[in-house]
Amino acid sequence: MHIHEYQAKELFKHNGIQVPDLEVISNSNETRSACKKLGGNVWVVKAQVHAGGRGKGGGVIVCNSIEDAEKASQKLLGKKLVTPQTDEDGQPINQVIIEAGQDIFKELYLGLLVDRSTERITILASTEGGMDIEQVASESPEKIIKHAINPLGNLSIKECQNIAKKLNLNSVLWEQFTKTLIGLYSIFTNNDGNLIEINPLIISKQNEIIALDGKIDFDDNALYRNEDIINLRDFEQEDEKERIASEYQLNYISLDGTVGCMVNGAGLAMATMDLIEYHGGSPANFLDVGGGTTAERVAKAFEIIQSGQNVKAILVNIFGGIVRCDLIAEGILQAIEKVGLTLPIVVRLEGTNAPQGLKILNDSNFNIMTEADLTLAAKQVVEMAK
Repeated sequence: MHIHEYQAKELFKHNGIQVPDLEVISNSNETRSACKKLGGNVWVVKAQVHAGGRGKGGGVIVCNSIEDAEKASQKLLGKKLVTPQTDEDGQPINQVIIEAGQDIFKELYLGLLVDRSTERITILASTEGGMDIEQVASESPEKIIKHAINPLGNLSIKECQNIAKKLNLNSVLWEQFTKTLIGLYSIFTNNDGNLIEINPLIISKQNEIIALDGKIDFDDNALYRNEDIINLRDFEQEDEKERIASEYQLNYISLDGTVGCMVNGAGLAMATMDLIEYHGGSPANFLDVGGGTTAERVAKAFEIIQSGQNVKAILVNIFGGIVRCDLIAEGILQAIEKVGLTLPIVVRLEGTNAPQGLKILNDSNFNIMTEADLTLAAKQVVEMAK
């Protein structure tokens, strides 16, 4: 689950990380009073959306007068921002933050993530702040400092100071840097984070370390024990189909293709998508209905898939392990009737009672193509989608 920059900075403040003074507004008429409250003669207006690359999309505007700030707020609020990390429709801008300009001496990058290869929370730091960290990793990997934290201990002051040394920070900044890094680690571990980034983390000309930006991603599976984080969720920034799917315990991700997929099991779902691509098609979604498939969940899955504008055909690929295929088949028929499915559909069943399940589907009054072989099923649905 993502949160907005201003929400991340609020968490930063509560954990001892210095951030710029800012005002959050949702109406451009509030711009003038926000600028006056902040003071100064340079302000930055920043769109609040759940996507990176805002600067490249025109969502970060530096203003040298209050009039310019008002124009920037009017330009952004109520619009949609398209960035390299959004689709062509972009994300809605319902709020902007206004910050006073900073006297920047140096920009750094600082982040924490879960490194699957080492199975540890890992610190990433670089002197190349303000740049895309992926670009730095690709072109100048030696400029990225990596430090894996002992999972049985805590992040120590000595570890923070060692990273500060590698960043060539003046020793007078070590205490501030340590406080910032330990604050990030606290947020990450106390709230089940997946990723935290500050890009850039600046050193001001007044020798202050300030988080000029903030991005945090939390583990969806741990939200049940992080009620305060759930309350930060902005549903308008999320794909509506993905949000509805989560309410029914369906793992769904929207894609751009024409073949809708409904599969039980994440690995089988990915293999199914690969096979569709291999035979010349393009998947419209990833959808794992899980092991405890019910008629109600199957119906909701069909409803979500059918709502996709580009979907031309659907492939259902079910492996009956714990769940019997004949029960799955009956559930599919109930779901099709309930939803009023109009798209062509291919159903592939394999596993426990698969022959009985295929017979139930073939004997039905619905126009369903059935197949026991996954390759043939993939080929059929690709042709249908064409």
